[in-house]
Amino acid sequence: MPIQYYIYFCLALFSIGIIGVLTRKNAIIVFMCVELMLNAVNLLLVAFSKMHHGAALAANPATTAGVDGQLFVFFIMVVAAAEVSVGLAIIVMMYRNTHSVDINFLNRLKN
Repeated sequence: MPIQYYIYFCLALFSIGIIGVLTRKNAIIVFMCVELMLNAVNLLLVAFSKMHHGAALAANPATTAGVDGQLFVFFIMVVAAAEVSVGLAIIVMMYRNTHSVDINFLNRLKN
């Protein structure tokens, strides 16, 4: 499958995530849109890693080139897991205190 298909698909996923972050008011949906953007980047990193590995494998059958992108994806997933735990804890505490997960309500908490 050509790399352009992966690029277009990841661009569509990332765009959906950006639109969701900018337009939605529910904190949980915004949080899911951020995760969607991270997954779009992960998919693109794996696609480029596979493309680079295929090109290096044709030149040298014993190469390990192209594994770097997959390592980056692993670290992004670890950071995303930490983000999920902290983000959901913040959302739960916000809901317990305000009985709402509306992002606009956070502006009123400044006063």
